[in-house]
Amino acid sequence: MAAAQSWAAHFRATVMLGLPLIGAQLAQMAINTTDVVMLGWLGVTQLAAGVLATQMFFIFYIFGAGFTNAVMPIAAHAQGRGDAAGVRRSVRMGLWVVALYSAVVMVPLWNAEAILVGLGQDAELSRLAGEYMHVAQWGMFPALVIMGLRSFFTAIGRAQIILWATLSGALLNAILNYAFIFGHFGAPALGVVGAAVGSLATNLLIAAVLIVYSRAKPAFRVYDLYVRLWRPDWDAFFDVLRLGLPISMTIIAEIGLFMMASLMMGWLGTIPLAAHGIAVQLAGIAFMIPLGLSHAATVRIGQAHGRNDLDDLDRAAKAALVIAAAVSVTGAALFWLIPDLLIGLFLDDADPQSAGVARVAVPLLAVAAAFQVADSLQVVASGLLRGLKDTRVPMIMALFSYWIVGLSGAYVFGFLFRFGGVGIWTGLALGLASAALLMNWRFHRRDAYGLL
Repeated sequence: MAAAQSWAAHFRATVMLGLPLIGAQLAQMAINTTDVVMLGWLGVTQLAAGVLATQMFFIFYIFGAGFTNAVMPIAAHAQGRGDAAGVRRSVRMGLWVVALYSAVVMVPLWNAEAILVGLGQDAELSRLAGEYMHVAQWGMFPALVIMGLRSFFTAIGRAQIILWATLSGALLNAILNYAFIFGHFGAPALGVVGAAVGSLATNLLIAAVLIVYSRAKPAFRVYDLYVRLWRPDWDAFFDVLRLGLPISMTIIAEIGLFMMASLMMGWLGTIPLAAHGIAVQLAGIAFMIPLGLSHAATVRIGQAHGRNDLDDLDRAAKAALVIAAAVSVTGAALFWLIPDLLIGLFLDDADPQSAGVARVAVPLLAVAAAFQVADSLQVVASGLLRGLKDTRVPMIMALFSYWIVGLSGAYVFGFLFRFGGVGIWTGLALGLASAALLMNWRFHRRDAYGLL
């Protein structure tokens, strides 16, 4: 076995792999944030409808992304032991799984308006959200193809293309949104639907870039991703399902908590919901950094585990956790120090309702600052456990933390104790803190739990 890398080498390797992933996550978030910002310029009603629509799309998308996230540790283990065929099988069958998934979720997405009305949302907001979804839903499969190829490039340590493709998509999305939401450059003014047009075109562009790049570059020919793509490999297919379903449930537990928080904020009114949408976007932007680090941690742990290098595995994990903690403290400080400036980016000062939205959003951002560290540590710990192909118990921990601790806390503090939006967000913080403690404890005790 080769000598263990130094601590400096581990920090450098984590940063070098993590930076393009963080950049790609931020660019992806910029796509979503552009929708929210421009819809906020259009009006508070359109902003609130956009929040409902984009979060509903996102919850289905992120569940499907769990299967592509399962590709990452499987491929990383194969890469660590020099098995190009194993990498290929995991990526191909990951694409099979998300193709089937995308076909199934078309039904609920097409009926978004009826679902939102049934969940107690305002009829006009639900109508606008449904119009958005009738266009945006066709971007589900290309969006998941992007995630599948992202897992491939990350697992083999070639994540830079993900960043450049996503940046290109973010630029295109901003241009198309500006054109189709407001009717510039000769395009029709489609309002909320214009944001959906931009998102669909963006997903198609990024998917096309990644497919072409993975086919054209000689360095990737050893993997032969698309040769006989139609032929099944059932062992790999069920490996992706076995690891991916708990990952999907873990992700959905957290995202579902925020979705339910959005519904609760909707019960408080349009202005609280709009304020919540802004605070979620800002917290989400900050979250993209530890999320990118968690993917880097999954790959580095997976590769070390694949070559049975336990010393490097331990140091890689500690390096990722230290970096995530430092970054989260910085993000929290920004939320505390300049909340008005950050919130103002999403609002039109000429709109008479903007001041009310800002008043509600500032204290929400203060709570978001408080849970930045917990959120960072839980997502990186989850990534570390995935690197060990440990997904079932973390799923149970996530369900308990987010739905028992977090959701019940949001309802109790928000409505029984009558703290409103701040109470709902306090519940979110409790759920994230619980997940951080449980998942870090499990990774710390990985020998005792037989994970190595």
